[in-house]
Amino acid sequence: MALNHNPPPPPPPIETPLVVVEEEEVNDTQVNKSLRRLETFLGIFGFCQYSALSLTLSWLCFLLLGVALPLFIIEFSYCSNCDKYEIRSFEIEILISQSIVAAISLLCISHNLRKYGLRKFLFVDRYHGHMTLFRQEYIHKINGFFRLLAVWVLLCLLLKSAREVVHVIYLHRSWWQSVGILVALLVSWTYSTVIYLTGSALYHLVCNLQVIHFENYGKLLERDLDVAVYIEEHIRLTHHLSKISHRFRIFLILQLLFVTASQFVSLLETTGNRGIINFANGGDFAVCSIVELVGIIFCLHAAAKISHRAQGLGSVASRWHALVTCNPNDTSQLGMNNGRISSSETAYAYPSDSLPISYSESDLESVDYVPIPTNTQLASYMSMYQKRQAFVTYLQSNQGGATVFGWTIDRVLINTIFFVELSLVLFVLGKTITFTTK
Repeated sequence: MALNHNPPPPPPPIETPLVVVEEEEVNDTQVNKSLRRLETFLGIFGFCQYSALSLTLSWLCFLLLGVALPLFIIEFSYCSNCDKYEIRSFEIEILISQSIVAAISLLCISHNLRKYGLRKFLFVDRYHGHMTLFRQEYIHKINGFFRLLAVWVLLCLLLKSAREVVHVIYLHRSWWQSVGILVALLVSWTYSTVIYLTGSALYHLVCNLQVIHFENYGKLLERDLDVAVYIEEHIRLTHHLSKISHRFRIFLILQLLFVTASQFVSLLETTGNRGIINFANGGDFAVCSIVELVGIIFCLHAAAKISHRAQGLGSVASRWHALVTCNPNDTSQLGMNNGRISSSETAYAYPSDSLPISYSESDLESVDYVPIPTNTQLASYMSMYQKRQAFVTYLQSNQGGATVFGWTIDRVLINTIFFVELSLVLFVLGKTITFTTK
């Protein structure tokens, strides 16, 4: 009997449904639109200095709008007999302060964008992976960047406008001159403020985009993967975090130093002045201080948030390791018995097939759940236990976080900064304010 040597027909190719393909293309298009919108915004305010021409135009615009225009207005509209409503030294010091912090923001951010490009700067290019997986999260965070910036710029602009209106009313200039000065000052101030806050908000955005990956890292524990995969993913995340810290370290240090110096100059001027300080002649100090502190809070909040997420991975892994080791085969002993919770396990308030992860953000507690791996072979070999133990030890010894020259920016460091600043404030007040008794 002859044998049929014809090979079997190949299996039919697996075709991706057209609806899914179109949906993915739409999502990719939305991400690209969000990134283009962000890049257009940055280009308008001079951050995208990709050529010599754009670099020259950016800094020329900054010098004209952010420095020369308000300086000309201060000199042009100076009133020598109006100290009650206008103090020239105050105006000059405020202009210097806001120009320096805006220049730092423009210089540092434009340097990074010119060196890496927007996608690599934000770690959302395809070569860094996960762009397809986190499309919606990326879009949400980029939209949050614009919302955050718009809300605070508008709030500060309202306060600045109120101060300038009061200032113009009391100086009794002609209406056309008053309107011209008011519009020019508001345009210049808005330009400098947007540049300064954009730098801080971009750092906030970069950290929040990485927070997405750190929060997703806990979900990897629900998959039956080799421990080496978990370690490699953690190394990738900490490597990105190290890059972010390196790129923004000069920016953070300079902003913190100059904002601190600006606040103390404001404190010295207002407490050391022998004249009357009111909203008309000293209100700009309050506006400038609020804007600068908002920018610093953006940076510190984002850095502390990502540091908290990175440091929390050790706790998540240790709980996962303990539950897998103690009960790898029979999940019913964790508290579920035929659909009922046993009385001996009432201490466990979470479901039997989940592992709670608690994060703290802005005084609110949120709980996520990571299912326990169901691989029944994890405890069969001692080597698997040793691998998990080594993995937990690795995470606990390499917590990571946002750093500045090796100093991790977490809640402990923020508390230290706060009390150092408070001590300096009290020292300045002790030197400038005195009480006399008869």
